[in-house]
Amino acid sequence: QVQLVESGGGLVQAGDSLRLSCAASGRTFSVHAMGWFRQAPGKEREFVAGIDGSGGSTSYADSVKGRFTISRDNAKDTVYLQMNTLKPEDTAVYYCAASRYMWATMTSWDYDAWGQGTQVTVSS
Repeated sequence: QVQLVESGGGLVQAGDSLRLSCAASGRTFSVHAMGWFRQAPGKEREFVAGIDGSGGSTSYADSVKGRFTISRDNAKDTVYLQMNTLKPEDTAVYYCAASRYMWATMTSWDYDAWGQGTQVTVSS
């Protein structure tokens, strides 16, 4: 059973930075892609960023490209999301997810384990 525990959310002002962390346990971390998704009130959950098992390939939603960076430390079984130049529209609950596959995709159905979520609130 895969367990994912996120941390690092909070309340910040527009233009600030935050780093989210997600610690994984329960299966071999390095052979599975990881992703970050988010869900704002009244909206569907959306893909934010993904990274393959080795950490060599990443992908981003257009809305965060150039501002957010996903990375992973396979020695620590942890994935990170560095968020810079935050905007009020980035306000959401952010979820870490583990994929069934080695390669990251933008489709939530490809992810079979989810964290509990961490709130990120950006004030204007």
